[in-house]
Amino acid sequence: MLDTLRAFPPNTLIAMEACQRAHYWGRTLQAMGYAVRLIPTQYVKALCKNQKNDANDALAICETSCRPGIHFVPVKTVEQQDIKALRSARQLVVEQRTALVNQIRALLVEQGIVIPAGIQQLRHALPDILEEGNNALSFVLRRLLHSLQEDMQRFDVRIYDMDKEIQAVSSQQSGYAHLLTIPGVGPLIAAAFVSEVNAEQFQNGRQLSAWCGLVPRQYSSGGKNRLSGMTKQGNRHLRTLIIHGARAVMRCCQKREDVLGGWLRKLIARCGFMKATVALANKLVRIIWRILKDDVDFMMKKAVN
Repeated sequence: MLDTLRAFPPNTLIAMEACQRAHYWGRTLQAMGYAVRLIPTQYVKALCKNQKNDANDALAICETSCRPGIHFVPVKTVEQQDIKALRSARQLVVEQRTALVNQIRALLVEQGIVIPAGIQQLRHALPDILEEGNNALSFVLRRLLHSLQEDMQRFDVRIYDMDKEIQAVSSQQSGYAHLLTIPGVGPLIAAAFVSEVNAEQFQNGRQLSAWCGLVPRQYSSGGKNRLSGMTKQGNRHLRTLIIHGARAVMRCCQKREDVLGGWLRKLIARCGFMKATVALANKLVRIIWRILKDDVDFMMKKAVN
């Protein structure tokens, strides 16, 4: 295929769907001097006529690439894909650990032993349960739980090592250190945004917030505006992380006697805790866009005002 593409002159526009190998081919073609546009698959599917085949797909890609107002997918660098791979692997290990914790809880409940919710509660209680000789645990079950406890500890070590690796790779990306100055934005959130978001792709922070699905769903017609809950479109993982970050800020900062604390109390009084959390997440995303765009540190007074 590369031999065929070399017949075209440099700066030729090549459009592709943003599929699994799109970023690899995008980097390869950009290195050859071609202009690359990666199109979200939902836009191509909307314009695909009749039956799905290669010819109709190519026609839909061509038509979509020429339309105004299309947000194309930026070609990721190798480092950005590395961060995304590490994040995906970490998420898998976290899910496996959660499944293991639930299994341990279920085995203990069957023996009449109930542990309060939370993985920290299980970590503290399980060693004492295994050492206690007066409970209903048999020798076989006690040995099994001890083995599962060791598996949980191995998962903890793997997650810790992955966190360090993600921070090491992400720290080399532009804007990562600046994002860490934002309240509620930790290493994982900063790594997720530097690997997924190109600030140049959006005209303002409002567009990035809409891309993350943190704006109200709109269904307006005939001059009547109807707004409902969040659209929940876009990257679910980014939205989950930033809402968790906003919730942490709400819990620790709403009682503070400073600019942020006063703003949060007014926000909660106006719309309630949960809606205020989403509103704060929306604001944090807009701040993230501005910081990535200007490559500056976070400034509290300017952000709140």
